[in-house]
Amino acid sequence: MEEEGNRKSGFKRVCVFCGSNSGNREVFSDAALELGNELFFYDESKWVFDEFNGRLLFLNGTNTEFLFLEVKKKINLVYGGGSVGLMGLISQTVYEGGCHVLGVIPRALMPLEISGQTVGEVRIVSDMHERKAEMAQEADAFIALPGGYGTMEELLEMITWSQLGIHKKTVGLLNVDGYYNFLLALFDNGVKEGFIKPGARNIIVSAPTAKELLAKMEQYTPAHEHVAPHESWQMEQLGEYPKSQN
Repeated sequence: MEEEGNRKSGFKRVCVFCGSNSGNREVFSDAALELGNELFFYDESKWVFDEFNGRLLFLNGTNTEFLFLEVKKKINLVYGGGSVGLMGLISQTVYEGGCHVLGVIPRALMPLEISGQTVGEVRIVSDMHERKAEMAQEADAFIALPGGYGTMEELLEMITWSQLGIHKKTVGLLNVDGYYNFLLALFDNGVKEGFIKPGARNIIVSAPTAKELLAKMEQYTPAHEHVAPHESWQMEQLGEYPKSQN
């Protein structure tokens, strides 16, 4: 029987929403690194981290060679394409773990959110609407790290799309050191005041650590009613996204 940490994930690609800033406290950067490391798993008895080259080395007997195929849990990353702030931290971490990284960024934001060399694949789009549609189409699930207006807007749109029936994907919130406590309390108040249905409140899966969050997301089963049937959504501006997703 496999241990929980060694179990292969049901998610192949996770979209992470996060800030182009790192925040004022180190705990936020630590959380981004932790989440990046949780997206892949390696046996510490067979792997060592080469600090000089910034790579994982697989120990094969007397020979030391790069071998990323031994990764047991491998979840690829979809994110906003920036190389600064929390975006830069998580993309670099996942890339160094041997996973595919896809960054989707509007051309207008490239001078602001890209500094130095990017990692993985960078897909340039025309605007924010196309960015979110591309990220949603490419991912099997969504996770929001701490961030500002943009991060929260992306999170809320994915929650709304789930409520409407546009997608059936899990939406996770990494509530680092209580950063999102007031947002979660706002959702609870929305239920209390009759603006959010109790079933829809459960669309969002939250946890204080990356390991706990991913475990809860793997076990998540939607329990809310869709506003409209999933199959009824025909949104040309999102390309084939609503038509092809489960």
